[in-house]
Order: sequence, then C-alpha cells, then structure tokens
Amino acid sequence: MRADRLLALLLLLQNRGRVTAPELAEELEVSVRTVYRDAEALAASGVPVYAERGPAGGFRLMDGYRTRLTGLTDDEADSLALAGMPAAAADLGLGAELVTAQLKLGAALPAGLGERSRRIQERFHLDAEGWFRAADPAPLLSVVADAVWRQRLLRAHYRRWGGEVRRELHPLGLVLKAGNWYLVAASGEAADDAVRTYRVSRFLEVTAADEPSVRPAGFDLAAYWEGAARDLRARVLQGTARVRISPAGLRLLPALFGAAGERAVEAAGEPDADGRRVVDLEVETLPVAVSDLLRLGLEAEVLGPPELRAALTRTVTGLAQRYA
Repeated sequence: MRADRLLALLLLLQNRGRVTAPELAEELEVSVRTVYRDAEALAASGVPVYAERGPAGGFRLMDGYRTRLTGLTDDEADSLALAGMPAAAADLGLGAELVTAQLKLGAALPAGLGERSRRIQERFHLDAEGWFRAADPAPLLSVVADAVWRQRLLRAHYRRWGGEVRRELHPLGLVLKAGNWYLVAASGEAADDAVRTYRVSRFLEVTAADEPSVRPAGFDLAAYWEGAARDLRARVLQGTARVRISPAGLRLLPALFGAAGERAVEAAGEPDADGRRVVDLEVETLPVAVSDLLRLGLEAEVLGPPELRAALTRTVTGLAQRYA
C-alpha cells in the first residue's frame, strides 16, 4: 500500500539522514521515479523533505524534524523476535513487518542511540544457513506457523524414511536449524503424548483444524530442542575411528565432519616424521563412515577399528577393479 511506503520513506529519512534516490528505491523496492513522486507527496502533506542536488546529494528532512508515527502494529511487534534474521522473517511472512518495525524503533530512539543501532546493523550480520547446502524448500511453512501461533490442531500428511504417514499433531513450536525449519509437536490424542520433531519440508499436506491444540504446562521449546539435539548426536555418532591424517586432511576435517571434526583436530596427536597426525574421529554407522572417510582420499589412513578398515579395503578394492 502507498501509505505504508510513504511511512517507510519518512522513517528511512529520519533514521539515516540524507539518502539518495537510488538507495531509497532499492530499500522500498520501487523505481527511482516512484521515489520522487512519493517525496513530492510527503512534501505536499507538510513533511519538510527536500532534495539536495549533485553527486553527493539526496533526499533529507529539515534539521530537527522528527515524526511521532512510531507505534507498532501487532504483526510488527511479533516480527521483532526475528530481528537479525530477515530471511527467517520472510519465510514466516513477516519480512515487510520486520523492516517497518525496525524503522519505527530506530525513529523512536534518541539521536545518539539511533546512530549506535545503525552502526551495529552495518557491522554485524547473522546468516543461519549452512555452507554449501541449500535449505530445503518448505512451501507449507506459513500454514504450519499459523497453526503454531493460533494453537490449532494440525492434520498432516508427512513423508518419512520408509513411507508416508498421516498424523494429528499438537504443534508446540518451530525451530530454524542450519537454514531448515523443524516443527516440534506432540502426536496422538493428547499433548502429553510423545513429543517429536518433524522437518517442515517433508510435509506433503497440512490442514489447521478448528479444534484447539493442547500445550503441556511448562513446556520449554529451547530446553526440548537442546535435549533433542544432544540425543540425536548420541544416536548418530555410534563409533570412533582412529585415523592417520596429513596436514591437508586435518584442515578438511571441520568442513567434512562438523563439530566431530573440530573435536578431532583439537585433540590431534603430535606429527610424525611425515608430518601426519593420529586423530580419534567420531563417526556414524559403518556404511556412512566408509562414505564419509573416502572423501578424504589419500590424505587419510584408517587405522581402526578393524571392521571399519576392512570395509574401506573392500570398497577401495572394488573401486579399483571397476575402474581398472
């Protein structure tokens, strides 16, 4: 709506001082011509906005002018919980509200504090996605988020390993992890049934029912997630491989194995005559460990356990025979 855009333009000028027309056009996602028309409309309504000509010019407000139109709407207030994560806010349909809320807060701050806030935004940025792996598309996220917010029972068709299932879920919260969204929900007849985690991108169909969901008294989303993540690590990392590894391979461990690779690097032994070190690396099941360790190529030699070394030997021998 044009009224929202005019307010955003006014707040941008109040927060930043002089701003060029192209910069305003980029912020407001409109053309430069539209910026000029909007600035004229503000001036016609009594707002003291004027243009400075030349290479260093731009639009600005008369010194000392400050608007009092800084009240937050409900959606804008909700969006502030996602401040610093504009992509996550956009996923939840709150991207525009977050931008407007931040502008309003900046306009309400005293001049000194407003400048400090702008400096932080210029110098610090949070990127929640993992490296080298795009987040899964989650087209049903907005429906799931609405059910979480309104506390409505969710009827879901879900794709999991081994097939598809239909569930009635009591949604308890959403978690953003490495760019992917997860729903924490209780499944069954009541909310005190087992609480589980569902990857939102795997929902094939979701419908928010008219019946309200039930939230267990005292449920703590952050505490649940911390415990679930700890349990997952314990289930996934089922063994330890002893590996003799080159300096180049050692540098690859954190990128290939994440936190397990970092721990292995920190506890690495002293280099031998060839510069190689022995590390103890936490690994998953035997087939997964074989696949993961092969990515290190000739930079690593698995010393044990014997079954892992034997599995690698069979795989490498088979590859050699295939490509001979």
